[in-house]
Amino acid sequence: MLVARAGETAYALLRSDILDWSLEPGTVLAELELSARLGISRTPVREALARLVADGLAEPLGGRGLIVAPVSAENVVELFELRRLLEAEAAGLAARRRDPEPFRALRDEFRDVAPLLDDPDPARRAYYDLVTRFDDAVDRAVGNPFLVSALDGVRTHLVRIRRLSHDNPERLLEAAREHLLIVEAIADGDAQLAQDATRVHLHRSLRSTLASLAALDEAHPLNVPRPATTTRPATNPRHTPDSRTTPMRRTAR
Repeated sequence: MLVARAGETAYALLRSDILDWSLEPGTVLAELELSARLGISRTPVREALARLVADGLAEPLGGRGLIVAPVSAENVVELFELRRLLEAEAAGLAARRRDPEPFRALRDEFRDVAPLLDDPDPARRAYYDLVTRFDDAVDRAVGNPFLVSALDGVRTHLVRIRRLSHDNPERLLEAAREHLLIVEAIADGDAQLAQDATRVHLHRSLRSTLASLAALDEAHPLNVPRPATTTRPATNPRHTPDSRTTPMRRTAR
């Protein structure tokens, strides 16, 4: 039981560090070093690493251990191809099946989004919390657990590229306006407009993400194997929240 909880702790912390780039793409995930850093034995660390591989957040390094999975223009494009299919379908279904009241409330929030984008918090948590609540409302309206599960899998990976938007307030404001159009279409029950607006939003998001990724890679080459960096003190697994409560579940929008 204690080993299982320690494994959950290790997974939650490592997943969070990967998603917020405390562990950058290409960082070596050395089992022994991580065990010492987290203050737990190697067995739960090994279990956590296996789960991260299954999530696609870590991958083998030529038979010499694991690294944090790369973030490249190619895999970003591939991810957006899937995202476009899933999210456009979800938006259309939500417009057909929705209770309009939650989307009318979200519409009012997106209309008054400027203060959230002016927040000095560099992670823009208040804005992304609104986006998360939009995602949750769509998921509930869709009422299709298979589609929702597929969306969650995509969103896990997209969370990692969210940081590329943090330093581009103009793009965040554009994205908020795009979200407003999607929300209004769903609230009005206009499935075609909801789908079209979603596709436009994702097209612009992809273009912005690729430009930001290229600039970041030029300034600080990504995906180059590098030693793990100690980003957290040793942790007592008995007092660490479950992985389902880790921050930033949703994606860059």
